[in-house]
Amino acid sequence: MHDVAKGAVLAPVEFEVEPTRYRHWKVSYDGAIARVAMDVDPAAPLRDGYELKLNSYDLGVDVELADIVRRMRFEHPEVRVVVLTSGNDRVFCAGANIHMLGSSTHAWKVNFCKFTNETRCEIEDATASSHQVWIAACNGTTAGGGYELAMACQEIYLQDDGNSAVSLPEVPLLGVLPGTGGLTRLVDKRKVRRDRADVFSTTAEGIRGKKAVQWGLVDAIFPRSKFDEKVLERAKGLIASASAGLPPGERKGVVLSPLAPEVGPTSRRYRHVSLEWDETTRVARLTMTGPSAADVALVERGGEAMRQACVDGSAALWSLQAWRELDDALLHLRVNHMQVGLVIVRAVPAQGCDLQQVLAHDAALAKARDHWFAREVLLHTGRVLRRLDNTSRSFFAFGDQGTAFGGCMLELALAADRFYMLDDADAPVKVALSELEEGALPMHNGRTRLQTRLIGAPAQLETLVGRRDPLDAEAADDAGLVTVRLDPIDWDDDTRIAMEERASLSPDALTGMEQNLRFPGPETPDSKIYARLSAWQNWIFIRPNATGPAGALTLYGRPERPQFDWQRV
Repeated sequence: MHDVAKGAVLAPVEFEVEPTRYRHWKVSYDGAIARVAMDVDPAAPLRDGYELKLNSYDLGVDVELADIVRRMRFEHPEVRVVVLTSGNDRVFCAGANIHMLGSSTHAWKVNFCKFTNETRCEIEDATASSHQVWIAACNGTTAGGGYELAMACQEIYLQDDGNSAVSLPEVPLLGVLPGTGGLTRLVDKRKVRRDRADVFSTTAEGIRGKKAVQWGLVDAIFPRSKFDEKVLERAKGLIASASAGLPPGERKGVVLSPLAPEVGPTSRRYRHVSLEWDETTRVARLTMTGPSAADVALVERGGEAMRQACVDGSAALWSLQAWRELDDALLHLRVNHMQVGLVIVRAVPAQGCDLQQVLAHDAALAKARDHWFAREVLLHTGRVLRRLDNTSRSFFAFGDQGTAFGGCMLELALAADRFYMLDDADAPVKVALSELEEGALPMHNGRTRLQTRLIGAPAQLETLVGRRDPLDAEAADDAGLVTVRLDPIDWDDDTRIAMEERASLSPDALTGMEQNLRFPGPETPDSKIYARLSAWQNWIFIRPNATGPAGALTLYGRPERPQFDWQRV
């Protein structure tokens, strides 16, 4: 792959990590309270060429944080409050490493920002959906991406020592925007007045003390001598409210086992997912295999049986394993295969199974969702699908012979930019909806993919609610689920032409087009973060005022002053 060191050929990035290999974080547990301390090793960047000074971060630091957030939900469900702090005296976090950004390709910068955004959203999802409330204990300077990380938490506490401040200095210092949703969270989440937000976002030195509290930038300040004591006191006070609404019963965690894919020169194969790519045609093929009869039987036994099977190793839960594999495959596609522009998605049944197995699986999982573990499995599935929604590749789903796009696997087709379906009277291909299409797996805009697809056809949408019978190609087309219906004579030629045409178009134009078309309807803070930031930061990163020879990001840390083109574009 080509990336961080511009033009250099680099080893692929691995997104799977486990706690014994953390280089940048220290995690400890004390009953219902967990402490996550950022303690970045300056000498352990993901790539050579820069130091991670002052608790600044790169993609490697954030890969570990994403693992912490996810593992805590599955492995430590007893945790109610997570205190996010720093192991570096007087510095909470200096944000994304500027020298890393300055030496990175445009594509690397954008993908880095997208991944960090997704990690921050997962922190918010843990607070909102998993009864694990994150609070930020900013025990020192909190700048740029460091403050964006703090804003992902429900509450922010700042050390009052005359020096510690919060800031978003990207505009005045670097000529870019806060890259991890900072502007959106500032006004939409923390409800900071827009005039004050304007001042704050153009004040490089930031704001500290009582003014930070008055403006709503932090929730409280505590003196250095009592900071840890006061934060712990607040964490203990949150346990009761964080536990409200928890279903009864003991919550024992499940260790997330290694994925262990088989990696070849042009493929990455997991137990239930395979990714194959062709750098010449710039086309990849992503295939998910559905649950087996044994997988369905396990889910039908309920949430506790599912959890126990994962604990004792008697079974690998398809509902968790397959979607973890898909998540890993999507991340590899994004970062390690930048030349691939089109992904052909297929969903196939397990050996000896059919579409009904997928529907039975979804029905059992929906029935078990009151159990914390089953609920976490569903929440994880939703996050992976949102990762797909946000991936800047063209996705064409192919419903041809041997496929089983049903229920949770139909979401792959609904998330795709197009869905081609074979209409063969002699061997009908069918699709089906399940309970999971009706709100369990929402997009970032808060709507289901079915609602998003049929936004202009509410009557048609209403006819599909509660419908569970398999639909052949004609019925699926009539229901609005299919983009192009093809007979066996036309299938090969028409799909080949569609693939060749897509691969020939400008990838920049396609990314912008897809990002606009995938999220119609009302916005949420999350959808604003991706829609606005993806468009504007993408553009600003290639403007000479930021990354030109005399741009602010290029010259950061050097004595020369940036030279701006003063035209407002």
